[in-house]
Amino acid sequence: MKTPTILVVEDESAVREMVRFALQQQGLNVQEASETIAAERVIVQTPPDLILLDWMLPGKSGIEFARQLKCRPETADIPIIMLTARGEENDKVQGLEGGADDYITKPFSTRELIARIRAILRRSASMESAEEIEIQGLSLNPATHRVMAQKRAVDLGPTEFRLLHFFMTHTERVYSRAQLLDQVWGTNIYVEERTVDVHIRRLRKALEPGGHDSLLQTVRGSGYRFSAD
Repeated sequence: MKTPTILVVEDESAVREMVRFALQQQGLNVQEASETIAAERVIVQTPPDLILLDWMLPGKSGIEFARQLKCRPETADIPIIMLTARGEENDKVQGLEGGADDYITKPFSTRELIARIRAILRRSASMESAEEIEIQGLSLNPATHRVMAQKRAVDLGPTEFRLLHFFMTHTERVYSRAQLLDQVWGTNIYVEERTVDVHIRRLRKALEPGGHDSLLQTVRGSGYRFSAD
């Protein structure tokens, strides 16, 4: 089995060294960069399985770099965990809307960081052997990580892909935000319920050109439902 590779993009050497040591102790491969230009070179040479990305970086900010990565087909599927000293809810939402799949606020424990990394890597691995699903011209292939709407490609980030996969395999039932967090993000990870709304908006926007955004319904006071009726 291939050992996952994590790219740590962090300008503070002490934080970078702490994270590198913790990840290597877990048997993970680690790549490092102190700013986005160096990170870009690393990604081109050896694409990582996950990126730990600091928000405040010299030159281009982490949030700007995340948006750039999510806009390119060759890097759009790489999960990103944002490392940030910004603890306000609006800052976290901005990070998620910018393309991050998760965030962790500094100072953080390496134990929590590793738990979040493992959760994302497990979810990615669990889909590799699943079968393709098709509903009303919208198809999702877990093995190839491709979504097609009326034979046109739909560009989704890793979290939106997992969210859509869950909905397409659990149609018609209403799920609360808390239930979606447990099913899609994992029971051992603390993520605010507002996070679900951010990713639902991103998923709907991606499905809108093919008219499939209407399949994802808001049930007022209860949560969300994926319905083909």
